[in-house]
Amino acid sequence: MEKTEIIDSAAASIRMGEELDTERLDQFLRYTIPGLQGELILKQFPAGHSNLTYMIKYGEGEFVLRRPPFGRKARSAHDMGREYRVLTALKPVFPYCPQTYAYTEDETIIGCPFYVMERIKGLVIRRELPPGVTYTPDQARLLLENLADVHMALHAVDYKAVGLEDFGNPTGYVKRQVDGWIDRYRQAKTPDAPDVEDLMGWLVEKMPPDSGRASVIHNDFRLDNAVVDANDPLKIIAVLDWEMATLGDPLMDIGNSLTFRIQADDPEEMQLTDPLPPGLQFTQSRTEMVDYYMKKSNFSFGDINYFYCFGLFRLAAIIQQIYYRYYHGQTKDERFAPMITAVELLFKKAAHAIDSPEF
Repeated sequence: MEKTEIIDSAAASIRMGEELDTERLDQFLRYTIPGLQGELILKQFPAGHSNLTYMIKYGEGEFVLRRPPFGRKARSAHDMGREYRVLTALKPVFPYCPQTYAYTEDETIIGCPFYVMERIKGLVIRRELPPGVTYTPDQARLLLENLADVHMALHAVDYKAVGLEDFGNPTGYVKRQVDGWIDRYRQAKTPDAPDVEDLMGWLVEKMPPDSGRASVIHNDFRLDNAVVDANDPLKIIAVLDWEMATLGDPLMDIGNSLTFRIQADDPEEMQLTDPLPPGLQFTQSRTEMVDYYMKKSNFSFGDINYFYCFGLFRLAAIIQQIYYRYYHGQTKDERFAPMITAVELLFKKAAHAIDSPEF
């Protein structure tokens, strides 16, 4: 088979240790996806810290391959079959999902299960705005409100009607999440990781009962997991990274999203972690984000501060799981080296939120 080559500035050379068997992959794709023409060109998208994402190109056709990370991983957090299933089921009623094309559990191809979906061309708004893109304060607020509207649309999907009634168990979801992430943090704890037994005890003690509301939840819903239209950067056209999607309490989903909303009165070190670009920072506070959702959805949130605190803890645990792989030499990706600092900051913010609830 002919060699791969760089053909896309959005994708980069494949990181050392994360190469795929291109010959076996090419055979599988040609058998599974009709009409592929030309040689397989394979590159890797450099963003993301968990599941790995590769760009596939055959002639004018472009696709995205998703696979679990190398090294130790929580199997339930990297279930390619679940990710493929939720995207396939939601696509007809939630147009922000990419179209899926192929899935396999045959590990003889690249060493693990993986799936292939369409590549959605657009812009991802990260800490640095794409060239030529600017937002006025009013436009920035509208973009974040549009993002919230998409989130509400996801929570409004009739999951039974699209065949996802067994995609998760909403009953007892909050307790399973709290207990589960406490256990995952303890398992991923490295010698340099913080001891947060007090925080974990608070989460168990203050845990609210089930709200009685259930929906498909994304579990990592934030602006840099969305794609905006390159010709209209106020328009959300896709939502990516569905690896943690399930059925559960939408309050959990919103609490997780709040952890990515940094505001002007946060400690300075937290402001340094703001994923939003300067033109969007401090545009919409966490309280304003919650108020907007409640007003548009007519849904009362109850004690949202608990879910925000849990979201901070959960995010810290996720980052610690990633850092664990780096600490033990299971990945050579140097982006992971400073992650222990982020874990410390998130725990500090959670403790601050407990002492001075803002909602």
